[in-house]
Amino acid sequence: MLKVKNLEKIYGQGDIQVAALKKVSFEIARGEFVSIVGHSGSGKSTLMNILGCLDKPTSGEYILDQREIKDLTDQELGVVRNSKIGFVFQSFNLLPRLSAFKNVELSMIYAGIAREERIKRSEEVLKRVGLGDRMHHLPTELSGGQKQRVAIARALVNSPAILLADEPTGNLDSESTREILEIFKELHGEGVTILLVTHEDDVAAITNRRLFFADGELVKDEEVSHDYS
Repeated sequence: MLKVKNLEKIYGQGDIQVAALKKVSFEIARGEFVSIVGHSGSGKSTLMNILGCLDKPTSGEYILDQREIKDLTDQELGVVRNSKIGFVFQSFNLLPRLSAFKNVELSMIYAGIAREERIKRSEEVLKRVGLGDRMHHLPTELSGGQKQRVAIARALVNSPAILLADEPTGNLDSESTREILEIFKELHGEGVTILLVTHEDDVAAITNRRLFFADGELVKDEEVSHDYS
């Protein structure tokens, strides 16, 4: 469902150029649970921006659901982001004046989904992440772990082809981290395709495949079996 081939991203011009990604190639099948691992400056955030259609590569191919992303217009990229990709960020990115329910509903408003369907889906995904009794609370009334659950619900509400999580536990305490990772494992068990960026070994350990990056290059592609039953 996702394929990158000889992907490069170069910043700068002339003699002052920095290669953030260097000839990166890999494929991810539907239903995989993959972590992108590397230290700061390894290229993992640049890769995430490209996979999330927030940026385009300098060269190489990125194919998502059989579509070559670099050939799309900005408007078409916006449609892909809203319909095929769910984002979970380290900083939650919730609107502070909107309830958990309204934060989740908002992306469906942009997608032109009817009100009754928005209400139904918002309630379903918030219950799915264990926030059925907190959906009308503001972000300031929620813990860090609960805020991240709202972010996960928002990412899931349009049934995306892939869920991209960028350091999703970076701002959480150990107990909240454990709870969020349990949600990701449950989602993977339900067949959701997840790509998770992290620099933490214990977070990467829950995934079934790990892509290790260093200095803009994919240096190791490792598969690991788990039994979450």
